[in-house]
Amino acid sequence: MCTAVIDVMSSGVRLLCVRDEDPARAWDDLGPWWPDTHPGVIGIRDRRAGGAWLAFDPETKRLAVLLNRADVIDLPDHEVRSRGALVLDSIAGHSPVAPRTHGFNLLEATPSGARIVSWDGVTLRETPVDPGVHMIAHDDLDDPATARITAWLPRFRTLEDDDEPWPESWIALLQDTAAIPSTDDRAIIRDNRTHGYDTLSLLYCTAELTDADIEVSSTVLDRPGHL
Repeated sequence: MCTAVIDVMSSGVRLLCVRDEDPARAWDDLGPWWPDTHPGVIGIRDRRAGGAWLAFDPETKRLAVLLNRADVIDLPDHEVRSRGALVLDSIAGHSPVAPRTHGFNLLEATPSGARIVSWDGVTLRETPVDPGVHMIAHDDLDDPATARITAWLPRFRTLEDDDEPWPESWIALLQDTAAIPSTDDRAIIRDNRTHGYDTLSLLYCTAELTDADIEVSSTVLDRPGHL
C-alpha cells in the first residue's frame, strides 16, 4: 500500500514516494545492484526476488516505481512473476504486456512527463499524468476512494504556489501527515497490519527529473511505520 505524489511541470517531474513493505523482507537501499543485467541503473533492491521497488537510469533519465494494487482474480504465488522485475524492465524501455503478476500500479517518469500502467489481473490500462500535482496508492490516480488522497492531495497542491524550497516543503508536509496514527486509513506513513497486510512504511524517496539531470534521494525510517 505504497504512496506516490507526482508533480508534472513544464520543466520536469518531481516525485515523493513512500515504500510500504514487510520489515522482515530483506532489501537494499539505493545502489547499482544490477551491474551485469542493468549496468548503470540505481535503485532500491528486493533481495529475495532480485527486482526493484524504485529504480532509475541516470543516462537515459528514466525512473520507475511500483505500487501494489488488489487483483480482480486471485493468482497463486507459484504461478506469478515478481513485480519487482517490472521496474527494471521499464527502465530498459519495456513496459508490461499482459503480465503474469499480481496487481500493480507502475509509475513511469521521464523529464517530459509521467504515466501510470495499471494491472488488476485482467485488464492492463495506461493513464497519462496531466500537468499539476497528483497522488496514487493502491487504487487509481487521484482516486477519492483512497482516504489518504482525499485527506492530503489538496494540501500538496497548495505547495505549487509556495515559496518554500522543494523537496523540503513536501517533506515538511509529509511530517505533518504523521500526526495521524499510522493505523488510520488517511495516513501516508502507515502500519497496514490492522488492514490485513504485514507491511509498514520503511522509507521515502524524493526524485526530480529534468533535461539536465536526475536527482534521487532516500530516507530510511528509524522505526517502520513512524516518521
